[in-house]
Formats: sequence, C-alpha cells, structure tokens
Amino acid sequence: MPFEVQATCGRARAGVLSTPHGPVETPAFIPVGTRGSVRGILPAQLLDAGARILLANAYHLFLRPGDQVVRDLGGLHGFTGWKGPWLTDSGGFQVFSLGELVKVVEEGVHFKSPIDGSAHFLTPEDSIRIQEDLGADIIMAFDECVRQPATAEQTRAAVDRTIRWARRCRDAHRKDGQLLFGIVQGGTDASERERCARPLLELDFPGYAVGGLSVGEDREAMLQTLDFTEALLPRGRPRYFMGLGKPEDLLDAIRRGIDMFDCVIGTRNGRHGTVFTSEGPLHLRNKRFERDRGPLDPLCGCPACRGFSRAYLSHLYKAEEMLGPILGSLHNTWHLVGLVRRAREQILDGTFR
Repeated sequence: MPFEVQATCGRARAGVLSTPHGPVETPAFIPVGTRGSVRGILPAQLLDAGARILLANAYHLFLRPGDQVVRDLGGLHGFTGWKGPWLTDSGGFQVFSLGELVKVVEEGVHFKSPIDGSAHFLTPEDSIRIQEDLGADIIMAFDECVRQPATAEQTRAAVDRTIRWARRCRDAHRKDGQLLFGIVQGGTDASERERCARPLLELDFPGYAVGGLSVGEDREAMLQTLDFTEALLPRGRPRYFMGLGKPEDLLDAIRRGIDMFDCVIGTRNGRHGTVFTSEGPLHLRNKRFERDRGPLDPLCGCPACRGFSRAYLSHLYKAEEMLGPILGSLHNTWHLVGLVRRAREQILDGTFR
C-alpha cells in the first residue's frame, strides 16, 4: 500500500502517503482550490507556505469549464500550474447542499446548475469518470451526506445509499495509480457509522474519509463521533477528515489519529478580515487595530507578517483594497499548514501534546 506510518505519539500518527506526483507527509492540511485555484494565492506562494497537496471539486469543474476541457489541457496538473498532488472531492456534498434543486434516485442525482439553471444527472459512475478526467492523484467515492440534525430514518437511508454507491464507484474506477478513498457516513450515530464502515473495509479502499461531520452538529458530538469512527478504520490506511479547518479542531483530530484535513475556512476568513494567530483569532476590522504597529503574528514568517502591520491590514479591509484579503488568506494558509506541520514534527520526536 502507498501509505506508511512512520511514528506514533499516543493515537497521533506521522506518516507518508505516496502519490504519482510526489509524497504527502502526514498529518497534512490541504488548502482548498475548489475551481482549480486557491483564491488569491499563487502556486509558488502555496509551496512557500509548506502546502504539498491541493483539493479541487469535481462538481464545480464539471459545470465549468467542464472535466473534458481540463482533461484535454493536461488534467489539473497541466491546466492549473500546480504540479504537486491533487485531491478531488466527488461533488456529493455540493450536490446535496443544493436543497430544492436536487432530486435523489437510486441511480444517481438530478440537479440544476446554480450557474445557469441547466439540468444535469450525476451517477456514481459519472463522478468517477469526471475525477479520472481531472487526473487527480486521490479521488473520492460518491456518497450521500446529510446535514445535522437528521432523523434516524434519514441517516439510515444515507448510509445504505453510500454503501451501494461505494461499490459502484469501486467497480467503475479504472485509472492506474489514482487512489480512490471510501467515505464513512452515519451522522453522529455510532451504530450507523459501524454499519457503514464494515462493508467499505471489505471493499479494501487505499484510504478512508470521515464524512458527514462538521456539518451542523455541536463540537462535543463531533469529537465523540470521531472517537468511535476512528476506531473502526484500518491502522495501515490514511484517514481523512473532510471539511475540518479550525486550529483547535485540527489538533483534536490529530490527537485522535486523523492524517489529512481540508477546509475553506482559512481563505474564507482571510478574505473577510479574520486571521488565525498563535494568540488566537484577530478580527482586523475592529477599531483597536487602527494604530497597531505590530505584525499579525510575531511567530509567523509569512509575507503578511514580515512586511505589514496590523494597522495597515485593518486599513486595507476597511478600504476594500484587494491586497487585504490576499494577505489575510495567505497568512491563514501559512498558519494552518504550519500548525499541522509542527504537530507532525512533534509526533516524530515524541513530544506531541
């Protein structure tokens, strides 16, 4: 298998995942480039921040510019300029987030494009084909995600469909070297999580994701669910928590043996004036920063912290200058990638707490 656990510290793990476009050292935070671009940040700047793998979304790229366009222009690696590993989400979460624009049937999902209102039908097999066209190193099975709170009946139906669709995705996948991960659903119900995990483990995916969390449940329920879900997953496969990005949540998940994470929160918050620091979050639109000469974070070496003051960043946001969101997004990416990298270093030397 392409994944090696190099060290453990409690339940926390440090490992290496091999992909066709280079290794991914874990734990790893994956910046989100939904449409093939991490907003406002150049590929070279992402490398400087320590990012080694990016995420794109199959649903969005299918709608625009089209997966076949990306395929014909060299896949994500040739199309975007990012030469390192790519991971693509199947689009399941985005489709099910469309609410009234979606109709789910056993064969797949009918939905209308939020871009132009055009009608589409997406099956698990389509999702795999699209992700193969995009050429990602890691792709995800097409699943059904339900937002919390959900009824027992809704959760049970979503688990049943996720299992059936996972088998179809496994059968449809043909691309050599591309790693297809299964997704464990089940809401916050331990029995449903176990019922979902067992048949997925029989399918022998090279990696497993924890899906359907951080979608509306409270933090305590999320961590409790993560505890019993992690225990179901095989030791020798990478574990991926989809959509997790708050600094304290990342550390709690690493403590519980999770290896990979992605979230838009860093760049989204950065665009709106909230930055993560070693002293906690700063809301730069607040008046108290108007004359603050200090850097965003004295412990950070990113371009925003090396060259600009909090006062200047505060001014940029209030004046709606585009440099503010760019620097805020860049700083948050440095912070999240660096936080997880430092956790890895501490796991390797046995000092992670």
